[in-house]
Amino acid sequence: MASRRTLKAAQAIREVVATSLLTDLKDPRVETTTITKVEVSADMRNAKVFFMIRGGEAKERLALKGLQSAAGYLQQKCARRIDARYTPKLSFEVDEGVKNQLEVLRILAEERRAKEAAEPEIDEDDEFEEEEEWEEDENEADEDDADDSKAND
Repeated sequence: MASRRTLKAAQAIREVVATSLLTDLKDPRVETTTITKVEVSADMRNAKVFFMIRGGEAKERLALKGLQSAAGYLQQKCARRIDARYTPKLSFEVDEGVKNQLEVLRILAEERRAKEAAEPEIDEDDEFEEEEEWEEDENEADEDDADDSKAND
C-alpha cells in the first residue's frame, strides 16, 4: 500500500503536469492530453504519469513523444512544488484502463441495442385490452364480495 507521502507527491505531480500542459507548454502534440493518474515509487525516485488522448494510436504516439520531450521541464516544475530529497524521474504511459472502460461501454451499448431490437413491440391496443380485462375482473370480484355480504346478513 502506498504511504500518505507518496500519495500526496503523486497528487502534486498530477496537478503540476496537468496545469503545465494547459498553460505552459505550447506543443501541439500534447494540447488535448488528459493526465489521468500518477504512480510514484516507494523511494520517490520514479513516477509514472498516465495520460489519455482521443484520436487513436497515432495521436497517442505523438503525444507520448511530446511528453517525453517535455519531461525535463515538467520535472523541474515538480521539483519546485515537491519538497523532497529527490525529484521523481517522470515516465509517461498511455492509460489503458480508460481505453478498456470505453470499450466495455461501447460493447454494453451494442448489447442494449440488440436486446431492444429483439424484444417484441407491444401494441397500445393490447395494453388497453389488458386494462379492460383487469377492470372486468375487478368488477366481478366486487360483485362477489357484495353477494357474500348479502348472504351473511
